[in-house]
Amino acid sequence: MKRIAILTAGGDTPALNATIHGAVVRSNQLHVEILGLIKGFNCLFNSRVPHVHLNPLYQEIPELDPTKGGTLIGSSRDYVDPDKKDELELITARLHKLGIEGLICIGGDGTLNGLQPIAERLPVVLAPKTIDNDLGLNYPSEPDEWVRTNDATARSGYRYKRAVSNAVFDLDHIVNYVTPGYATSVFVSAGGVERIRTTAESHRRIAIIEVMGRHSGYIALGTAYGKPDVILLPEHPLDIEHLVERVKHLYDLQKNVVIVCGEGVVDEQGRELGAETKTTDPSGNIVLSGAAEALRAKLIQLIGDRYFQLYRRGESAKEAIFTRKVGHTQRGGRPILFDRFYAAQLGAKAVDLLMEGRNNAVSILQYDSVKGFHVEGYDANRFRDRWGLIHARQMHPELYDAKLMKPSRKGIDYLLPIFTDAIGDDDTEHMRRTLFASGNLAQPYHSINTDVHKRIRYLGGEAA
Repeated sequence: MKRIAILTAGGDTPALNATIHGAVVRSNQLHVEILGLIKGFNCLFNSRVPHVHLNPLYQEIPELDPTKGGTLIGSSRDYVDPDKKDELELITARLHKLGIEGLICIGGDGTLNGLQPIAERLPVVLAPKTIDNDLGLNYPSEPDEWVRTNDATARSGYRYKRAVSNAVFDLDHIVNYVTPGYATSVFVSAGGVERIRTTAESHRRIAIIEVMGRHSGYIALGTAYGKPDVILLPEHPLDIEHLVERVKHLYDLQKNVVIVCGEGVVDEQGRELGAETKTTDPSGNIVLSGAAEALRAKLIQLIGDRYFQLYRRGESAKEAIFTRKVGHTQRGGRPILFDRFYAAQLGAKAVDLLMEGRNNAVSILQYDSVKGFHVEGYDANRFRDRWGLIHARQMHPELYDAKLMKPSRKGIDYLLPIFTDAIGDDDTEHMRRTLFASGNLAQPYHSINTDVHKRIRYLGGEAA
């Protein structure tokens, strides 16, 4: 291969530029041209195919900075519909006109599903990213456990459920141990928990902090580093009576409680607490409008005003219980060392997979107690269930202690390799030198989009 392309799809994460950088460095070493496709899959629906040459003369462009969050080539939540054959043929023809011989997509499980129809027409590989850490398998046989049942109320006419697993869970057998973006997201979220604790402590409050993670509770689990009192995960239906009992015990003891909940937390019937509306995002996911607020309403009702009045810590439960969302700060900003380093390795591995003649493959980050972290290639088909669908990875139950509502011993063992030494000296030095730099007060923000726009080219060769 002499020319390949790369795109970023889905939501942004802090390590996207680091992944692109790793791919560009490896392409330079192999003397392969690499084009960045602007705005993800959206670019492929544009007849002009806006793109940027990322390594002219096999030198990376100066705008590509692996320490910057987001993606310099933009992203979107568009996807390729496998049933639109004419559209697929147009996309393939456009890529061929650009001389593209292989494509790297940076994304999560949705992107991996979306690239399947293109992989039937052009070599395509995936470099993983997602702050939710939900691209992977708890063990290689996991896709075989999904079953499909008819459901007339579902949009597709059926629903997927997990059968009871007989597999032995071993941390050394996880496929794609952790995805770039996750470590930085936990770094931000755990810091938020620490900061909100002091407010709850000072004012004798109960704080409910909502973190991202639609179906996977990895971010919530990682916030254990911020020392919350209770962690609630989407994988474990909420036992509201046990929660109230636990909250009262802690409040009696320390006069404050901090609860972390994943945005996809469900009740005893499996209904998402935050799914108060039926609107969906462009990928068809239900927009969750507030798990923390829904949980707060339940606690206000079940604990009651009298409980706080007796303690003289407020006139009402509504006053004593408050919520905060960490929100999109989890997805943005400078990636910490762990994410930058391994994102770059995964980007480089994606280039190697194309050069080795692999198609519909994924570069994955593996861990075992002997070799530590290392990158490998993995056949994307092995992520698919028997109907060809790739499911978001859910956190294995053995990583969580449902009684204590905290990470289990195995959960702690899972987190330690990721976060021990995850922050580099350069991370703290960067913060010291740049956050309160005097120039920040006088100079306006300079967007990377301004510089990259000058480099955009279109099919046919004309400039922007």
